[in-house]
Amino acid sequence: MGRILVELRVRDLGVIDDVTVALAPGLTALTGETGAGKTLLVEALSLLLGGRADPSMVRAGASEALVEGLFVDPAAADPKPETLLARSVAREGRSKAWVDGRMAPIGALAELAGDLIELHGQHQHRSLVHTGAQRRALDLFGRVDLSSLEGARRRVRRLTDESDALGGDTGQRAREVEVLRYQVDEIDQAHLEDGGEDARLETEEDRLAAAEAHRQAAALALSALTGPDDDGALDRLAEASAALVGRVPLAAIDGRVRTSMAELSDLATELRVVVETWEDDPERLEEIRTRRQLFRQLERKYGSTLPEVLAFAVEAGRRLASIELEEHRATALDAEIDLARSELAQAASAVAAARRSAAPRLAEEVESTLHRLAMPSARFSIAVEGDGPADEVTFQLAANRGEPLQPLAKTASGGELSRTMLAMRLALTEAPGVMVFDEVDAGVGGTAAIAVGAALAGLGGQAQVLVVTHLAQVAAQADQQIEVRKSEHAGRTRSEVVPLDTEGRVVELSRMLSGSPASASARHHARELLAGARGGGPRQ
Repeated sequence: MGRILVELRVRDLGVIDDVTVALAPGLTALTGETGAGKTLLVEALSLLLGGRADPSMVRAGASEALVEGLFVDPAAADPKPETLLARSVAREGRSKAWVDGRMAPIGALAELAGDLIELHGQHQHRSLVHTGAQRRALDLFGRVDLSSLEGARRRVRRLTDESDALGGDTGQRAREVEVLRYQVDEIDQAHLEDGGEDARLETEEDRLAAAEAHRQAAALALSALTGPDDDGALDRLAEASAALVGRVPLAAIDGRVRTSMAELSDLATELRVVVETWEDDPERLEEIRTRRQLFRQLERKYGSTLPEVLAFAVEAGRRLASIELEEHRATALDAEIDLARSELAQAASAVAAARRSAAPRLAEEVESTLHRLAMPSARFSIAVEGDGPADEVTFQLAANRGEPLQPLAKTASGGELSRTMLAMRLALTEAPGVMVFDEVDAGVGGTAAIAVGAALAGLGGQAQVLVVTHLAQVAAQADQQIEVRKSEHAGRTRSEVVPLDTEGRVVELSRMLSGSPASASARHHARELLAGARGGGPRQ
């Protein structure tokens, strides 16, 4: 048994002014006259499940209705973990929800409460009418092992995700490889020395393009330094040094003159090399111009400068190597995916077989229980369809003789559906912590009512069960009984919730049996029902 509902507070909901209901484990019967507000308590639980909030639910004169439910795991060690769910319905504005005191989306409330409460009744939340819940119920009954199937699905998903992440199919990768190889080869064939080669060739091109003019300029400069007839700059500096030599106060100046002479001598040597060695070289000039034109072509394709072209080549080479590795991995992945899909198919086939084997056994057990619950002509079947693991599980019911089997979700009668849910829950070994049945005894009486009560009591051993009932035979088998009464106060009608002791149960059961709580025979019958409930004494 999981967490149970230990306290339910409802304020300003319909005829309910402000009531707090303390609840215990086992089977609790909610009884009272028609219109007293029993079903409103079920509506309150439906609100905690994220059910539709209608402003008309709000009590006249109030601005909002509020429902709070406190859930506790009775088996947990102290301090027992608690979950507090709350829902408000505003007369004007939006409905709000809280989980453990913090505001939460209605969807989050519904998701959390859906694991705690299961409601069965006309127009109420009914988890087992949904295909997914029916499939889980069948798997639970048949102890269907889904681990291999889920593991195979995860493996296929992981491998296909990895394959998709490689980027495109084999053809796309092949086309990208072709382009990258062309680009890398084109740059490699240029044999670029480094990013500064273009600047060096530009300087050489300028020299070769005007070699004669450069020689003439160098000759004029050389003549100015050396001059004819010892009339050059070097000769003048030599005269200046001769005039200063030996004069100690002027030694520093003489030193500077001698330094200038050495520098000019070096310049003269370099100019002489230009004059004597620089020659026209049209072939080299054409070669340089052709190569620099190649640079411009590469820059138009791969970057605005040679360094950018070289960087592009490096990155393209890396991408090419990466794709080649990816291609090897893609080939291996294809084989792994084929194997994983084969394993998935085998696991799915095993699950489908297990489900198809369990379906008739569960259907037979549910149908047998329905016959004991005042549905003697009911037929129940489970369709297991779909490819692979046969995930399309559908519970089908024909409540009366001559009616066709139809999906449980389309069953019209709330009482028949509730009894079917009861029969289903009796067949399963696991259940939510709290189950609520409304109208489960609709159209039932006599020994069939006793059977319904016994079934609910049995279910109360697995989970906390709340049943809204008009039948004394059902209420008598409850562990606790709560009466919902209608009263008037200050000119307003309101509902009260009263836990009943043994004598209170006798009085209420007498009313349910005969409509006359004071009837001696009805009270005698009520005591007999309590004494015979589950073969024991009265339950309080």
